[in-house]
Amino acid sequence: MTSPLTAARGGLLALPLLLLAPAVAAAAGLPTSFTAGGVEYGAKGTVQYDVNRFADDAGTFEDADDWRRQELYLFARRKGSFELTAGYDFQAEAWADVFLKLETAAGDFRAGQQKTLVGWEDYATGTSSTIYLERSAAENAFYQGRRVGLEWTWTELENWRFALAGYTGPDLEDENDGTTVAGRVVHTPIADDTRVLHLGASASRERRDDGIARFRARPNAALTDVRLVDTGRLASDAIDRLGLEAAWRDGPLLLQAELLHGHNDAPSGQPDFTGRGWYALASWVLTGETRPYTNSAFGNPKPSRDTGAFDVQLRYADLDLDDGAIRGGRQRDWTLGANWYWGKHLKLQANYVWLRTDHAGVSLDPEIFEARVQFAF
Repeated sequence: MTSPLTAARGGLLALPLLLLAPAVAAAAGLPTSFTAGGVEYGAKGTVQYDVNRFADDAGTFEDADDWRRQELYLFARRKGSFELTAGYDFQAEAWADVFLKLETAAGDFRAGQQKTLVGWEDYATGTSSTIYLERSAAENAFYQGRRVGLEWTWTELENWRFALAGYTGPDLEDENDGTTVAGRVVHTPIADDTRVLHLGASASRERRDDGIARFRARPNAALTDVRLVDTGRLASDAIDRLGLEAAWRDGPLLLQAELLHGHNDAPSGQPDFTGRGWYALASWVLTGETRPYTNSAFGNPKPSRDTGAFDVQLRYADLDLDDGAIRGGRQRDWTLGANWYWGKHLKLQANYVWLRTDHAGVSLDPEIFEARVQFAF
């Protein structure tokens, strides 16, 4: 079996030069941005190489080693005025966030392709700052993805954050035609350098031009296309999503939970569908650092010593896609994880996942070992 370190070393040889140049500059301590005329211009990116290993899976999955992400963002911004960002994932061969944001007295307005509002882990947390290699099954099943539209965010009321958004047409990959309206509110009654209490809610309604809805999830492993829970294609007039979220950070301790709900409003004469999922996690930074909290999301702890920062975490997640005659299945999993943050740019992650799945009378309880080498700048 190829070790994560060996796989990552071999994969680095194939890293696109467009990503490699700023990555080497960041590792060498050279700036990846500059300021001219009051405007900052620069690049930022994330490269991740993953290893997935499966056991007790009855031959359902194939072990895999591959790039997870090769993201590069170019930006120009003036603090308090505007930001222009364009991002591309060379691994997925797809556009990421591409938008213009204007900061005004009436709030921030962001136009372009951007993340949709329902799904805290996906919407607010950057890909380089995820606690686990993969987000929960509920996020995987219900998160809508990126769409082209306009988002308004207002933070002038102390300890509150409001967002409204509307999206229309296809995304930048010329897919997912339709319209969506969404809203989000976050309240942080406690927020200081040590403690944060985060409470949030979000909702959206999507109408797809193709009239099709589908809810499914990977088994907490991104290098496989196999889904053990899947509703299949459902005729749809509208898709409603609802999210509730809460977190408590106290120094090195983080407790976090989220509930997601997806409902398909079917045409007359066909059954509606309601699915739900949730997760709860606990993370402890053993070296004592505190995860930063910015823009309603928790980031990676910043190491306070040369040997880096180290954390461990445990998550339980439950996704239920069974509703009446629609039997999409149920997936429950425990995920044990550990992360090592070495300096500002290197992050090593390891997860052990134990799944329990039931779909159409068939049960499968695979075990998954995952590892990742990440470099971000």
